[in-house]
Amino acid sequence: MPRMRNAYLLGMAMELRHLRYFVAVAEEGHITRAAERLGMRQPPLSKQIQALERELSVQLFHRRSRGVKLTEAGVVLFEQSRTIFGQIDHALAMTRRTARGELGQISIGLTGAAIFHPLVQQIIHDFRKALPLISVALQDGNPFELLGQIERSEVDCAFVRTPVSERKGILVSPLLEEAMVVAMPSAWARGKEQGKSGHVALKDLRDEMFIDYGRPHGSWPWLRHAFHAACQAAGFSPRVGQHAPEMVSAVNLVAAGLGIAIVPASLRRINIIGISYLDLKGEQQPTAPLNFVSRRAERSTAVRRFLALVKSTTKTYRKTDLDR
Repeated sequence: MPRMRNAYLLGMAMELRHLRYFVAVAEEGHITRAAERLGMRQPPLSKQIQALERELSVQLFHRRSRGVKLTEAGVVLFEQSRTIFGQIDHALAMTRRTARGELGQISIGLTGAAIFHPLVQQIIHDFRKALPLISVALQDGNPFELLGQIERSEVDCAFVRTPVSERKGILVSPLLEEAMVVAMPSAWARGKEQGKSGHVALKDLRDEMFIDYGRPHGSWPWLRHAFHAACQAAGFSPRVGQHAPEMVSAVNLVAAGLGIAIVPASLRRINIIGISYLDLKGEQQPTAPLNFVSRRAERSTAVRRFLALVKSTTKTYRKTDLDR
């Protein structure tokens, strides 16, 4: 079997070589000039063309004293040969681009409002700008679902808003800790804001009605627990009047005047009329983690290039005004 396969590949290589010889002669219209272009002598090239004609049982060229001209059958073979070589060149270029990570696809998981963080937006934007031929698919889900999807190679990597334990073959990289802010109706904020600083102490919110958020096994319960712990440290237990399934839903309930919510500062980028965001001041300040989850032994070059971009962008990232 290996001998038969090698003989087949050798035969295919010889046929492609004959076609390249044929195309060179057709384009030059002269065997001697074609031989010079191919870096060979004229007699062997003439024999190769004759061998091709015998194999096909057709005449490909009219021989003239000053060169050669394609026959009707030769014109057909010439057009088809150029198409074949164009496809081969395209396939080889695509193969090299894929090997360099310039072509392919990547699926990126996101938990809830992670997409609103400027670091995540910058990474995805820069990746698509640098490698426009790589298809990028964004997949929403809770961290536990996304971990399973990464293990099953259904998702390549994910940005998650909760501490997660590493599993076999899974790497968890902490990117940053983000401050949390108070989202409240603007009319309420004017009464709570201390001076013109845009800050409020957590203890001064003890009488407010809070909006909770999160699904079972999602990322938000951990943030909610951090918030409740901060309230306890500030000397009170928060009163919860409404519960929203997602963080963005909680912000919409704030806009409806149903209460206030403690959310990551990056949600300031959700521009909803009637909502103000106040920074928390004091020692009891809950934070929201942003972690990145990927496979340890990643084989895809495209995904490895994305992982490298996450690492380099996070390293150089500087916190900016999230209201921009």
